[in-house]
Amino acid sequence: MIDYDLRYLAAGLEALEPYLLNSGLYWPPGVEAKAGQPPYPSLTPGSLLLALRRAEIRASADGSQVEFKRICDQFYKIKTQWLTAWEKKTAQDFHARLGLWRNFLEEFREKPAANLDRYSYEITRRVQLHLLLPEAGDLPAAELQMLSGLDRKLKAIFREGDFVWETDLIPAFPKDPFWFLYGMMEVE
Repeated sequence: MIDYDLRYLAAGLEALEPYLLNSGLYWPPGVEAKAGQPPYPSLTPGSLLLALRRAEIRASADGSQVEFKRICDQFYKIKTQWLTAWEKKTAQDFHARLGLWRNFLEEFREKPAANLDRYSYEITRRVQLHLLLPEAGDLPAAELQMLSGLDRKLKAIFREGDFVWETDLIPAFPKDPFWFLYGMMEVE
């Protein structure tokens, strides 16, 4: 799976500068997944940060550290050069993902059994919110309060358990602070 993330990151970095200077949040990834792989997500700060986190842990295990370091260096160079645009885009992404996460929790509350199987996919949004938070500059207090409230709602219906993603990613997402990856929502 390291190849999957490295291909996405390489394509994303080629488009990162024009993407940051564009007003839209979602940008075509600029690469197609190989046969049998899931389609790549749109280019967003949250998707880039998640791919970087996964690639970092997998590069260490796979021997792809040189390629990963090259990608990281390029990413941080562009990010530093366009820091204000990056922060604006990450704040925009945070807002969008917060709404999507809230919507999922509401849908689950209304129809738990029908939405339980979506958790391992939907929790990606919560992970991305965590990764975006330190990147987004000053977020509105109302959004931070909403995230805290959504976490309280999740904790009320959460049952601790196994890591919900591929186990090779456990070192990249420790239980503290990624508690929501270690278990599942409970259907009463």
